[in-house]
Parts: sequence; C-alpha cells; structure tokens
Amino acid sequence: MRYRDFDDMLKNKADSLPDHAALRYGEKTWTFRELYEAVCRKAEEYRASGKTCLGILADGSPDCVISLFGAAKAGLQLVMLDAALPDEAYPPLLAYTDVDILWGDPDLTEELAPHLGKGVTDGAGKVLFFTSGTTSRSKAVELTQHSLCQSAWNGSSLLPLSEDDTLLCLLPLGHVFGFVCGLLWGLSCGAAVALGRGPRHYADDCLYYRPTAVSVVPLLLGFLLKASALDPELKLILIGAGDCPDAILRAAKMTGARVAFGYGLTETSSGVALSLEDDPFAMTVCPDDTVTLAEDGEILIRVPTCVMQGYYKRPDDTAAVLKDGVLYTGDLGRFDENGLLHVTGRKKDILVLSDGTKLYLPEYEGQLSAALGNPELAVVLKEGRPVLICQDTAGEDADPSEKKAAVLKALAPLMKSLPRGQQITDVVFSASPLPRTATGKIKRYELGALL
Repeated sequence: MRYRDFDDMLKNKADSLPDHAALRYGEKTWTFRELYEAVCRKAEEYRASGKTCLGILADGSPDCVISLFGAAKAGLQLVMLDAALPDEAYPPLLAYTDVDILWGDPDLTEELAPHLGKGVTDGAGKVLFFTSGTTSRSKAVELTQHSLCQSAWNGSSLLPLSEDDTLLCLLPLGHVFGFVCGLLWGLSCGAAVALGRGPRHYADDCLYYRPTAVSVVPLLLGFLLKASALDPELKLILIGAGDCPDAILRAAKMTGARVAFGYGLTETSSGVALSLEDDPFAMTVCPDDTVTLAEDGEILIRVPTCVMQGYYKRPDDTAAVLKDGVLYTGDLGRFDENGLLHVTGRKKDILVLSDGTKLYLPEYEGQLSAALGNPELAVVLKEGRPVLICQDTAGEDADPSEKKAAVLKALAPLMKSLPRGQQITDVVFSASPLPRTATGKIKRYELGALL
C-alpha cells in the first residue's frame, strides 16, 4: 500500500494491526498502536519546543525511531546524521542544514549546541540525507516523507514482506538504504522490525531475534557469514549500497536463504532495481522507475515519485545531475537480452565502499597528496576497502616494509579523522608515474594492474 507520509503509514497500521508487533529491541516489544501513541506524544513535545529543524544523530535505537517519526509528524525538517562520524565532522553539517535542535547522545548534543542554527521556515515534510558524511563536499539530498514512503512501496512491490515476517535492522538509519530497507520496508508491510542492539551484537542479533529477512551491506554480510551468525529461519537477504564480492554472494546462497541484490541512490530515495532470480547482478527495474542509457552507457533514471527535490542549497550541483526530471547517475550499465539491468562501473571519480559510504576521489586524494607531499598517487578498492597506490620516491633499495610504515605514519593524523571503513588499509608502490590521459587525468581503469 502506498502512504502519503510517515504518519499516514503508522496510523494505518495502528488502526489495522493495533496489537501486532511493530518494533522489537532486546526484550521489549512495541505494537503498532503503542508505537503510534509514542510518536504522537513525541510530536506534541516537538510542537511545544518551537523548533523547526531536527538533526538526528541516528543510533538506530527505539528512542531514535520514535523521535524522528514524532518530529516528522510535528512538521519539523529532519536531518539524518550518521552517529558514527567523528565529533569534529558535525559542526559544518549542522550549519549547512540549518539544524536548530538535536537528538542523540546527551554529551555530544551539549557539545554541539553552540553550532546550531536558526532553523527553517518551510521544512515540513523534508528529510535530508547526506551523500557522504566526512568531506567538505558533502551534499545533503533533499528528500520528503512522501518520496521515502513511495520508495518503500516501490521496492516491496518486487520483494514483499508479510505480517508474519521479522525484518532485522542492522544498518545505520543515517543512510537512506538503512532507513528505507531496514525500517520503512518492514513497517509499511506490517512486518515486525527488530532493531539491532549495536555493533557489539552484530554476531548474535540474528540468533537472538530469529528474523526472516535482513538488509545488509557487503562488508556486514561478509562478517555475519564468517561468524556463522545467520539464523536458520532467515528466508531473505537483501544486499545493497556497494559492490559485493562473488565469494560472499556464493556463501550467502549456501545458507539456503533467498539472496537479492539492490541498486539505488540517495538521490532516488533508495532502490531503483532489484535482482529477483539466480543472477544477483541481473536486476528488475522497480515499477515506478524508468531507466534508460545514455550513448556512453550512463544510467539515466526518471522516477517522479521518489526522486530528490535537489541538493540542499546547491542549485548548481542539482542542475548538473537532474535535468528535465531525469537523474544522471554517474553509474554505467547495460541491459541484457531479458531486459534486466546490469551496473558495470562508475563514470564519476567516486568509490562506493563495502559499507555503502562513498569517497570523492579528487578531494580525498588531494588530502593524501598534501599529507605525503607526493602528487603521484591514487586510491582504488581492493576487496571493498581503500588501498593507496603511489609512486615510489624512496628507491628500489629501500626496505618495502619500512617504506609502507613511513607512508602510513605520515597519514595517521588524517586517518584518525575518518571512519574506519574509509581509512587506507594498504599501500602499493609504483616504480613509475601513474598512468594518465593527455589531459592529466588518472587512467583509473589501468590501476588494477598495479595491485
């Protein structure tokens, strides 16, 4: 069923499934009626506050879920923030998005209070997610409650859940894939959503909650498989937000669960296409989406129900990718003989990491170059993690381990400011300058030969 906004969804479920489990967290369960009543009470608190823009340090807890739905019902603009960011990353994000009230860890919210803004005058219905949370180029994508609810319907029309299902939410709600596919997907279908109890419980949450469905990024799935942490009741594994190694996909299929792979973007409120058959990379386009290919193979998407309003306060950036209602994704793809979509690579200088986050390479590599004093470097992915390739300036006679240690030591201050998944995990040296085009751009498609 399609819903206008979060309140429409929650009220409908409270009326039709009042005593059915909606949220589970540890030993506590909220029925849909109890959840909606809690959201209504929270909405009154936010209305009384006089604030207009709530920044959510989204830790995935029940209080987090109730607060964000309550603020949305009260008409506040929501800004979804990754609770795992370094503390120093928040002030510019708060200033940029006009946050005037914060929800989250009390110590951190108190520390960030001097950086709050004056709020907004037209924030009702808006929900902002960041395309990347750690760089000065981070853009807030302006979505709406309506577009997010339509996205949940769009995906569930291909992969429906039932009232008998339990969806385990392990993903951060500060990212649109986690929000839609870890929370809205389940609630909108009337399934129970079991909220993960934090990273310390990744290895035992499946066996604790016994879910029938789980949405994961490739890095998390690899961990769960290695730890033998998936429960026998699991019927569906949805993978998204990054490339998934074949070995992980094969191991996932051996569990007996159905394995589906999803392709989507923050700019489209999450899902665009899902794999429904044996080949996880052959994807059926969601019913609301129209996907075409440009002459160079770039994936173009028209999806009026789910597309972003734009990048918040960045009209030029918006105009560069959203043209006459068509989103220019920067991804490359092809259609097979059955009309199924295959994503084949990236057109932009962006890496999508195995935890679903993105690295904007020109900026990231510029920071690395400044730290090392070496312009001849590039970052590539190896098994979903960033690896640095740089020209060897120490000479062939220098000890390889000492050279690597020196580079990592020089990068240590920068690495400490980044989430673990975005930190350099290895260094590869090239005896010659990196391959470049006639205009000086790195030939990234040739870098794999240097690994």
